[in-house]
Amino acid sequence: ELVAIPYRFGGSKQKAKEFFEEGLSKTFKRMREMAHDGYPLTVYYAFKQTETEETGKDTNNIAISSTGWETMLEGLIQAGFAINGTLPMRTERSARSLSIGTNALASSIALVCRPRLENAPSATRRQFLKQLQTEFPTDLKNLQQGNIAPVDLAQASVGLGMSVFSRYSKVLEADGNPMRVRTALQIINSYIDEFLNEQEGEFDPDTRWALTWFEQYQFEAGQYGDAETLSKAKNTSIKGLEEAGILTAKNGKVRLLKRDELPENWNPAKDDRTPDWEATQHLIQTLDKQGETGAAILLAQLGDKGEICRDLAYRLYVICDRQGWTQEAISYNSLVTSWSEISRLASMEQQLEKMVQGELVV
Repeated sequence: ELVAIPYRFGGSKQKAKEFFEEGLSKTFKRMREMAHDGYPLTVYYAFKQTETEETGKDTNNIAISSTGWETMLEGLIQAGFAINGTLPMRTERSARSLSIGTNALASSIALVCRPRLENAPSATRRQFLKQLQTEFPTDLKNLQQGNIAPVDLAQASVGLGMSVFSRYSKVLEADGNPMRVRTALQIINSYIDEFLNEQEGEFDPDTRWALTWFEQYQFEAGQYGDAETLSKAKNTSIKGLEEAGILTAKNGKVRLLKRDELPENWNPAKDDRTPDWEATQHLIQTLDKQGETGAAILLAQLGDKGEICRDLAYRLYVICDRQGWTQEAISYNSLVTSWSEISRLASMEQQLEKMVQGELVV
């Protein structure tokens, strides 16, 4: 047993914390002595999601910069392990009796490690950043293509970033001091944000307008003048957005249409202007009402636009998660987690359509 309980140390939180960290260090060092170079070590770690420390004005790094999370990684790295991956698992039920009114466990993480080479080189901050820039975008894209749930993307991405950081014996700051794990986590998190922001360039102008408007107003109304100014910056127009079927503008107010306001039995082939935003919202609406089979039929009709819809769902989940829009976030998370099955069914639908067309031709 290794726990940080103040009452065992005369009520001192600091002493309890020191005991826990020293115990972790000794444990991991012993594991490193016994570890075989040919096999990975997996550490199953449950942590309190609300155990956080804010990092300046930027609160986007709060979750992965928790003291417990940092302590676990620091202990493994100092013991001589390299972090190869982090696998998030939703194993804790928030409604169970223990969690009601308490700071109970929210997530569980499996950290996959291997012994770091004894002669591992050191690196400068610049070298670390350069290597991260080289590997991270491809690795993150692979995570998305693997349909990892948006709710798990940030934690899984930590493993990708830490695999770069922990392969070095140490990463040196400009002043010659070793970079802290907390600093590395903040850098990794900023790269995740940068990656998702860059993906916006793949979306059409109407969708880029909708993303920015949604982040500020969700589905509530805003001033027409503000919407028009934004539309010019995004190279679109309010009239065009209204014709595209993604918003309503009346009485000096502009509002994105909610999914239950979208027309049923929508066919993209008969729509002259189909923003990625519109296609994504219709996919979610169809998934909710008709299940994966119905969503697959629509995805088959969308063709190549489907992959962009999945990327947009990731981006929208992040926005909802940071704004605390839990119910809306669930919708985008559900679309991505169902994507593998929807894609499989859509492929079968397309093949069936080709067979039918071939028979008609004959």
